[in-house]
Amino acid sequence: MSDLRFAVIGAGRIGALHAAHLAGSVPGAELAAVVDTNLAAAERAAGRGAYATDDLERVLADGRIGAVLIASPTPLHARQISSAARAGKAIFSEKPVALDVAETRAALAAVEAARLPFQIGFQRRYDPGFARARALIEAGAVGRVEMFRALACDPEPAALDYLRASGGIYKDMAIHDIDVARFLCGEVDEVSALGASLVDPRIGELGDADTSVLTLRFRSGALGVIQNSRRAVYGYDVRTEVQGERGKIVVENERATPVWTYAPGGVAGDYYHWFVDRFRDAYRLELQAFVEAVRAGRAPTPGAVDALESLRVAEAATESLRSGRPVRLAGMP
Repeated sequence: MSDLRFAVIGAGRIGALHAAHLAGSVPGAELAAVVDTNLAAAERAAGRGAYATDDLERVLADGRIGAVLIASPTPLHARQISSAARAGKAIFSEKPVALDVAETRAALAAVEAARLPFQIGFQRRYDPGFARARALIEAGAVGRVEMFRALACDPEPAALDYLRASGGIYKDMAIHDIDVARFLCGEVDEVSALGASLVDPRIGELGDADTSVLTLRFRSGALGVIQNSRRAVYGYDVRTEVQGERGKIVVENERATPVWTYAPGGVAGDYYHWFVDRFRDAYRLELQAFVEAVRAGRAPTPGAVDALESLRVAEAATESLRSGRPVRLAGMP
């Protein structure tokens, strides 16, 4: 079977990482093209084996390309997904599809109408720790799930220009924790948000929060808490635990190297500074899973439902932050 040839759309930090993986680290895949309005960035990401262009229509019309990976700025995702669907390409898109539910539904409807493979980029599902936690929960290791807790902190806030267009802390940052909550504990029925601007007052001036606590009520009856901060001076920090009637599973933040130093001044270890370092292998593994699913004719996962449902929870959290009241989610139509 021939390799699945990819065009990567967007040559920023994540697009460049995906391009590097597709250029030789994902069996069954081949990097064919990189698209970016910044042609120099596209050329850097494309390397020697692929072509670079600033013309999206060129790659969509290229019959040798079977899949697109969308890593462009969020406001462009939905339009590019729809265009790729019309062109008949398998689609992998970074999260979110769009910043509102209506636009998300429209883009996903185009994919469904074309009967094309689609995967959303919630890479934590492919991190070995989170994948193992899911397998243990499904095997009944904790029995009935009763509580969920997640903590995620970035080392520092993103640039204000980025945050203005990000959709806010819940659609940009916490949506990964929301997806993990759904992945491990099932659908969410109710969300309540408490947020503040404690890191940078300018983020508050945007109508956003940089520090947040979400409480969740799952459809199963279990309860959950998600804590997020745009600043952790010691580096990127992600921790998750699921507690049930038989015990608890904890996915801890991994150290960059499994070494502790012991000295008169204390015990010390290193850390991952940023999410790209912590989840580098997960980004590769999610692409491997997508390629294998497409080549085998299976539906990739996480898919359209996961893209939509995590956004619905994030949107409910945004509404709760603004209203100061819990928000119940209507059932899927």
